[in-house]
Amino acid sequence: MSIIEKRLQDRSHSKCEISGIEDDLVVYTVAPKTEESLENSILITKALKDQIENPETTNAADWRGLNDSMWNENLPVQIVSWRMLARLKNHDLLEMMYLDEDALAWAKSTNEGDEEEGKIIHKDSNGNILKDGDSVVLIKDLDVKGANFTAKRGAAVHNIKLVWDDANLIEGRVENQTIYILTQYVKKTK
Repeated sequence: MSIIEKRLQDRSHSKCEISGIEDDLVVYTVAPKTEESLENSILITKALKDQIENPETTNAADWRGLNDSMWNENLPVQIVSWRMLARLKNHDLLEMMYLDEDALAWAKSTNEGDEEEGKIIHKDSNGNILKDGDSVVLIKDLDVKGANFTAKRGAAVHNIKLVWDDANLIEGRVENQTIYILTQYVKKTK
């Protein structure tokens, strides 16, 4: 075990600095940095490191720890968190993160999250692009599974949230219950 690995284990309490898992940990030096150090590296599971290095293998479920790691006091952990949030298109959490100018330049240095191809875009029944916080109206009566009511046609749903990994779903409140709604059954209001 290297001195840096030992220091990273001390810093992270021998846990992955992204997921909190204690098994199969490796040192990952955050690109474009090449020198293994406390300022350039994190302790991470081998599975997550492999996903960073091979984007096509990324499994969003493995990255649930990002909502905690993004607040980590160590800059390399924040950089990896920012990059993975950008890759996973989690704009809500990305907007909450603050990185100073130098840190943001480091985070963006690999162009993670820049690609527009494959970007998930939510559209209503008329093809209008939906965004978090928009208001919509239901265009069809919808039986709500697991609840004892029908969301009626014409019901307004305010302050929607986009389901980040599915372009066909939004989340909203109807009759004081949060439900998932298929975008094909809503119309954006101005």
